[in-house]
Amino acid sequence: MLLHWNKYAERLGQKGLKIMESILLISDPVLNGTTIRYELPNEGSKLEFESQMNALLGHLKGHLHNHDITIDVIVNEQAQTKRTYNNQDRYNRFLEINPNIELLRNTFGLDLKD
Repeated sequence: MLLHWNKYAERLGQKGLKIMESILLISDPVLNGTTIRYELPNEGSKLEFESQMNALLGHLKGHLHNHDITIDVIVNEQAQTKRTYNNQDRYNRFLEINPNIELLRNTFGLDLKD
């Protein structure tokens, strides 16, 4: 289930839906029987997730061959995201997306600040 969840998120990112991709990658969903429990850090994320949830459910039901799957979304404002980024992490991610950033950094003598 987690594999198809992450593949769906990656596909959304490739289509340009970066916000939904990041919402799907905030934390790992937990499967309990046919119910997927997904914890989000705030109500805004929950609303965005729910607006796109039917497409995700269709993807999971089709790939897992189980049409009884449901998603239970829980808002936990105390939840910590599984990823924390510092400036170096952000720079590395941008460098993956566009390697020309290194040329820009070197040309203008830019430095990363923590």
